[in-house]
Amino acid sequence: MARIILFNKPYDVLTQFTDQQDRRTLKDYVDVAAVYPAGRLDRDSEGLVILTDDGHMQQRISNPRHKLAKTYWVQVENIPSPEALQQLRDGIELKDGRTRPARVEPMDEPADLWPRQPPIRKRALIPTCWLELTISEGRNRQVRRMTAAIGHPTLRLIRYAVGPWTLQGLIPGQWRQVDSSTLDQRR
Repeated sequence: MARIILFNKPYDVLTQFTDQQDRRTLKDYVDVAAVYPAGRLDRDSEGLVILTDDGHMQQRISNPRHKLAKTYWVQVENIPSPEALQQLRDGIELKDGRTRPARVEPMDEPADLWPRQPPIRKRALIPTCWLELTISEGRNRQVRRMTAAIGHPTLRLIRYAVGPWTLQGLIPGQWRQVDSSTLDQRR
């Protein structure tokens, strides 16, 4: 059975085990041999990273062809209109093509949200809004590009869920191993 590790990646950590520039990487947090990330999460993003020792499982999790949903908590600048949210639901035209339709809803700031270091810069005259955004693909910086395309730049991005797995119960820098059959039951 495949080994699956859920890791809550802190801000400013690379989703790899080595780095020539001595930046923080997975090796600073995950002390398990022979596991590799199933997909990437940008250095300036936080949240759920799945690691596995099974190449087939890694492909099922990360390849957009399998349409495994990824849910993000996104703090954006200003308050998006219903029309702007509908654009996300319909799909956004980006330089590399149209995105698949997203599920998106405004949400309250997550209750157990940890402080980010460094904190997001607050502007007295510009409100922010939290969105729960779910996509089934994973282009480079896709969520950030989608929110920018509707005029609401992303200020903070937290991946909350990948398929059946969530951040629930994990603080930044913490990981736990889970049963891989959770994904198998979805097929």
